[in-house]
Amino acid sequence: MGNLRIALCGNPNTGKSTLFNALTGLKQHTGNWAGKTVEMKKGVYTYKNDQYEIVDLPGTYSLYSNSLDEEIARDFIVFGNPDITIVILDATALERNLNLALQVLEMTNRVIICINLIDEAEKLGININEKLLMRRLGVPVIKISARNKTGIPLLLDTVSRVISGVIQCAPFQIEYDEETERKIKILEPMIERRFGNDISARWLSLRLLDGDRELFEHIEEKKARNREVLINGFSIHKTKTVIK
Repeated sequence: MGNLRIALCGNPNTGKSTLFNALTGLKQHTGNWAGKTVEMKKGVYTYKNDQYEIVDLPGTYSLYSNSLDEEIARDFIVFGNPDITIVILDATALERNLNLALQVLEMTNRVIICINLIDEAEKLGININEKLLMRRLGVPVIKISARNKTGIPLLLDTVSRVISGVIQCAPFQIEYDEETERKIKILEPMIERRFGNDISARWLSLRLLDGDRELFEHIEEKKARNREVLINGFSIHKTKTVIK
């Protein structure tokens, strides 16, 4: 395989950066997101002869692009084409953190839920049934303590098996009221015809129903830029061929 890309997503203070550091060690660098003042952290790690690039997304409570951090995290998951998105949850505040996880599950079917701070949860008498969560959410759920590196080997193996297709994900989708579901079914085929399979038609339908026209225009702009790059690339190639 070539370089594989992983997105790390989670609420602030869930230990996301601790996991990033545990996986990448010194093989990381920082910069800014293109055209933004927000810091971007990237790193690499190797597992079973495959190299993985891992991107630590800004900590956010949602992906509705109400802030610059949310917009950056959302855009990377949708347009950055990560091979997998790992959603980090705090084991001591699982109910609050699951809101973000459910949003990610609507956006992509390549997801692993990683429950961190499991050692702190055990001290508080919190018992988490990850197998039940896995059945309910339709994606792998791994319990870890990034600080102590507990569960990291299982996480790495799960990432590898999901990307290779050994583990199949079938993310849970929230079922909305009858009227909303009817409108989603109307919009989905229209969006699929316009954008293909690159973007979740159900997710974009929901965003449009929520009045997020700016997102739709944002996607249209990116599509136009990508088309321009392809056309220019073809033109250059064609010119070179003629010269030969």
